[in-house]
Amino acid sequence: MLLKAAEIHKVFNGEPLLTGVSLQIEDTDRIGLIGANGCGKSTLLKILLGELLPDHMTEGDGQVIRAAKTTVGYLAQSAALDSESTVWDEMQAVFSELLRTQERMHELEHALANGDAAVAEEYDRLSGWFHNNGGYDIDVRIRTVLFGMGFTEDELHRKVSGFSGGEKTRLALCRLLLEAPNLLILDEPTNHLDFDTIQWLEDYLKSCRSALLIVSHDRYFLDKLCTSICEIERGRLTRYKGNYSAFLVQKEAAVERQEKEYAMQQKEIAKLEDYVARNMARASTSKSAKSRQKQLDRMERIEKPVKPPRRAGLSFTYETEPPLDVLEVRDADISVGTGDKRKTLLEHVELAVRRGEKLGIIGVNGIGKSTLLKEILGILPHEGLIRFNKNVKLGYFDQESTNLDPHNTVIDELHDRFPAMLDGEIRSILGQVRITGEDVFKPVSALSGGERARVCFALLMLEHANVMLLDEPTNHLDLPMKEVLEEALDDYTGTLLFVSHDRYLLKKLASQLLELTPDGARLHPYGFEKYLEVKAQEKAAALAAEQAAQAAKQRQEKSAPSHRSKAQRSADAARRSRMRELEQEIEALEVTVAELEEQLTLPEICTDYQKMQDVCKALEDAKNRSEACFAELCELEDA
Repeated sequence: MLLKAAEIHKVFNGEPLLTGVSLQIEDTDRIGLIGANGCGKSTLLKILLGELLPDHMTEGDGQVIRAAKTTVGYLAQSAALDSESTVWDEMQAVFSELLRTQERMHELEHALANGDAAVAEEYDRLSGWFHNNGGYDIDVRIRTVLFGMGFTEDELHRKVSGFSGGEKTRLALCRLLLEAPNLLILDEPTNHLDFDTIQWLEDYLKSCRSALLIVSHDRYFLDKLCTSICEIERGRLTRYKGNYSAFLVQKEAAVERQEKEYAMQQKEIAKLEDYVARNMARASTSKSAKSRQKQLDRMERIEKPVKPPRRAGLSFTYETEPPLDVLEVRDADISVGTGDKRKTLLEHVELAVRRGEKLGIIGVNGIGKSTLLKEILGILPHEGLIRFNKNVKLGYFDQESTNLDPHNTVIDELHDRFPAMLDGEIRSILGQVRITGEDVFKPVSALSGGERARVCFALLMLEHANVMLLDEPTNHLDLPMKEVLEEALDDYTGTLLFVSHDRYLLKKLASQLLELTPDGARLHPYGFEKYLEVKAQEKAAALAAEQAAQAAKQRQEKSAPSHRSKAQRSADAARRSRMRELEQEIEALEVTVAELEEQLTLPEICTDYQKMQDVCKALEDAKNRSEACFAELCELEDA
C-alpha cells in the first residue's frame, strides 16, 4: 500500500462536494479518476497531497495515510517550470545526489592515482552505489525523455524561462518522469501534447514502475494505461475494474442493477408496512407485526437511484442525397498569410472523397490541418483544384466558434440564422444540447468553451448538411457530451471530414485518414487501429534498414583493400607487438602493486621504519611505471 484515504468529506459554500470518499492505492495500481467538471477531482487530489485539509464529520474520518516508502510526484494542469537555468541543467538537477557522488569519485580517483590507498574502500562503495542507481545512464535518460516529449538537441541549452507556457508544462512533466517517484499523480497530462508525443508518453508510462493516478478527458489514454477507473458522482467515489471502455459497460450494468434492487426492496418494504399496519392492533397478530416492524427497522435501505442529468440529444440529418463523388482536391497547396508574408506549409495535396466516407485529418500542431478545411470551404485562398460536386450542402464546425456573434444572445444567434423559426422551436433545439431556461438569454461572449460548442452543434443540426467539416469537435466537451457527439456522428449517414487529436473519436469514426506531415499529405485507406499498426511496422522496418546500412558500412570498411606500404605494415606490426608488451607489463605491475600494498599491512614492515620506507618507495615506482605504460598504450591505440 502506497497511500490510503478514508472517509474524506469536503464542503464548499454549505454544499457537500465530497461525501465519505475512500481510496487505496497499491504499488501496481493504474487508476483513472473521472467525473463531470466541478465534481471535486482536483479537490480530492489536493487532499491526497496534503495541500488541502478535509472536513471532519465524525471521529476518525478524513484520514490520509501515506506509507513511509511512498514518494509522490504531482503534475497539475497549470504546472510549469519557470527557471533561469537551461533545460539541461534543470533536468540534471533531478540527479543532484548522483552528480555529487560522481564528483567525489573523481576526487578519490585522483587520490588513488597519487598513491593514497586509504581511499580505495570509499571509492569501491561509492562506485557500486553510483552504478546500481543508474549513474552512468544519466545523460541517456535525460535525452530519452526530452526527445520523446518533442524537444530537440538545439533546445537543451536554452533557458527554461524562454519557452511558452505549454512547453514549460511539458518540461515539468519531463522532470517528473525523470524523478520516477513510486506514485505519479497526473492532472490532464496530455494537454499541450501532439499526437506522437502522447503515444510516446503512453509507452513510457506503460513501462515505468510507478503507480499512476490520472485525471484525464482523453479516453484513449485511459483505455491504454488504466487498470481501474474511479468515478466521482454526486460527491461519492465508485471504483470499477478495468480500463475506460470496461467502465462504461460496468457503469450501465450497475445502474440497471441498482434500479432493480431498489424496486424490489421498495416492494418488500410496502408489503411489510402493510402487514404491520393491518395486524399491529390485533392481540392475536401483534407479536408477528412487531417482528415485521423490527425487520423493517433493521433493513439497510438502498438509496433511490438518482436520475442522471438529461443527456444531450444530437441528431444530424439531411434531405438531399449528393452524388457518389463528393469532393476532388488536386495539386492543392496549404498556405498561411498573405502577400510577402504568405508561407506554404504543404504542396501537391491530392484527395478524393466519396459519399458516406468519414475522413479523419491528422498531423502535428501547425502542419495546416485547420487551414486545409478552410481552403476546402473557400474561406482561405489556395493554389490548385478544390471542387465539390453538385447537390452538396456544407456544414462547418469551427473549434474556436468564430462564426458566432459575441454580441448576440444564444436565442438571437439562432433567430438570426433561421428567422422563420418560432421561439418554442428554437428552445426545443437548444434543449437537445442542454441549453435551457434562462441560459438561452446569455450573451455568446459569456459562454464557456463547451457551451459555445453546443450552440454550434445546434446550428449544425438545423443546417441539415449532407457534407460536414468539423475542426476539433470534441475540444471543450466533457466526457458525457463527447459520447453523445460520437453516437450522433456515428449514426450520421452523410459525408464527414474532421480534424481531431481525439484518438477515441478517430478510432470510432474514421473510415480512412489523411495524414499531413512536412514531407506531404498521405492518404491511409483504413481506420485508426490499422493506421497505428502500419506506422509501427514502418518504424520497425526503417530501424532495421538503418541497422542493416550501418552493418554494411562496417563490413565495407573492414574489407576495404589495403594500400599501405611495406614500411607502414612493418610499423603497424611493431606497434601491435609493443602494445602486447605494455599490456603484459601493466598486468605484472598490478600484481606487484597488490603484493606491496599487502606488505604494508604486515607487522614486521609497519614496525620497521626503514623497511616501511623501502616498500613505499617500491610501491610508488611501480605505480608510476604502470601509469607511464598505460599512457603509452593509449597513444598507440589512438594511432
